[in-house]
Amino acid sequence: MNTNHESVAAQFRDVMSRVCTPVSVITSLDGNRPHGTTVSAFASLSMDPPMVLVSLDRGSDLLAIVRDTGQFGMNILAHNQSELAMTFARKGSDKFSRVDWQTSSGVPQLPDVSGFLACSVSTLVEGGDHIVVLGSVLASESSTAPPLTYHDRAFGTHRALEVCAR
Repeated sequence: MNTNHESVAAQFRDVMSRVCTPVSVITSLDGNRPHGTTVSAFASLSMDPPMVLVSLDRGSDLLAIVRDTGQFGMNILAHNQSELAMTFARKGSDKFSRVDWQTSSGVPQLPDVSGFLACSVSTLVEGGDHIVVLGSVLASESSTAPPLTYHDRAFGTHRALEVCAR
């Protein structure tokens, strides 16, 4: 087992690439201007009350907006939205220039997503080079579209095994 910090960090990145995660675009409004970023570090936190968590880079513009507004949208991408994931993964302020969206419960909602949650910020938790945002769910929508997933540095989707199919 390696204990050298750089080696551990590289191995950690490799191990985490093997964890299958859903892909989401976190959104918020700065006045009337939408902002968003692609994340895979998010999860449900509580059913009662409904809460989620998302991890945002300390230096991200979106984190500053989420802190200021106290709200964010979680757009859980559908299996056919990898191009949208890449659009929001890049740096820049023009990510919405060629993307349809609407305001839903005060936050930007992307079309045809697998799921959407409008959230208010409950707590911000320090976590290394990221801040974990705990959000209370104010509104939600879902579709039957399979989710977009990220595994081994590639996009994919989930398929139920025959023995587990409902």
